[in-house]
Amino acid sequence: MNQFETSVRRLHLLLALANFAVGLGAFVVIGVLSPVAASFQITPSEAGWLMTIYAITYAISSPFLVAITGSKDRAYVLFAGLILLILGSTLAIFSPDFSVLLVARVFMAIGSGVVTPVASAIGAASVNPEHRGRALATVFGGLTMAQAFGIPAGAWIGYAFGWRFTFGVVALLAFVCLVILYKSIQRGIVAQPNSLSTLKEVVLSPRLTIAVFFIVLFMGGIFTFYTYLTPFLEIRYGIQKIGVTSILLIFGLGAIFGNKLGGFLTDKIGAVRTLVMVCTAQIVILPVLTLVQMPLYAIGILIFVWSVFGWSSQVAQQARLTALDSKRAPVLLALHSASIYVGTSLGALVGGKVIHLTGYSSLGMVASGIVVISLLLLAGSQTKNESSQPVI
Repeated sequence: MNQFETSVRRLHLLLALANFAVGLGAFVVIGVLSPVAASFQITPSEAGWLMTIYAITYAISSPFLVAITGSKDRAYVLFAGLILLILGSTLAIFSPDFSVLLVARVFMAIGSGVVTPVASAIGAASVNPEHRGRALATVFGGLTMAQAFGIPAGAWIGYAFGWRFTFGVVALLAFVCLVILYKSIQRGIVAQPNSLSTLKEVVLSPRLTIAVFFIVLFMGGIFTFYTYLTPFLEIRYGIQKIGVTSILLIFGLGAIFGNKLGGFLTDKIGAVRTLVMVCTAQIVILPVLTLVQMPLYAIGILIFVWSVFGWSSQVAQQARLTALDSKRAPVLLALHSASIYVGTSLGALVGGKVIHLTGYSSLGMVASGIVVISLLLLAGSQTKNESSQPVI
């Protein structure tokens, strides 16, 4: 590996570090929904608004902020995003009621909505197209590492020391990340410049809009169940702190493997075929998770497989969007990141409604149906250049 390749690799790892802090801040609430609900005397489905408000804020703010900061030094944009994440996490620690905690999540979402798409854009622009899958897998790997280790650890901390302590860990990690990046990352990093007009062009393009919206329904399907995985496990299997943490760790390990697998498959068989594969797996697995009563060890194995195919989607989708319109890639990737959280919001809302109306057993079937629609969107957005990769 020559000096240039070493420098690029180091840049990708630093960007992954930033995404790790963002990922922990975004998803840590999943592991502590029950303690938060008990603290404020609300139901777990009401506590799910912590994911919903985060998702809505991210979706609205991220594309806009990435567009208006298109000409700014990428390093300083990253720093600003991390500072907002720190401020939001700190406010969460001292929230006197649930409404203030929701405000804290808004600040966290705005900061995260800047960091992740900027990191992905830099990572994609730093390598040749044939290596984009691996580059994005490394950069996005920070989010999956947070999923794998941060969320289970956050759940354990939340049950052992209280959910406020969990947000303290997020604030501390983001601060350490900010210090390391400030000392290590070079200044003057630029990406393909974009503006609000670029955002408008993307939004007014039906094919690009449908291509971006695919991930909304795909993640919506996953989070219809995943948002309420903790109370589902508590109710069906009677497990508590250690058991819940173990299952979340299994899901997280699947996310790490899935992220790497997604990068490998994208480079080998193409983004479209990879996305078809992961959709098919979700459609089959999700109903089984909630309809079939199985031993705890069996559901642990199935959750691992489910996670692998769920998180294999992210690299493939980012690589596909970059290839569809490389000049508008920063805005497309911002919309992709926003779409992830729109999907999580959709999933949290749908899942909460399903639980209220029919209980937990129906979550998998509803989630599977949402992913079916995402597969249809993938087919509808296929281009002539992708015609050699049939969807359905």
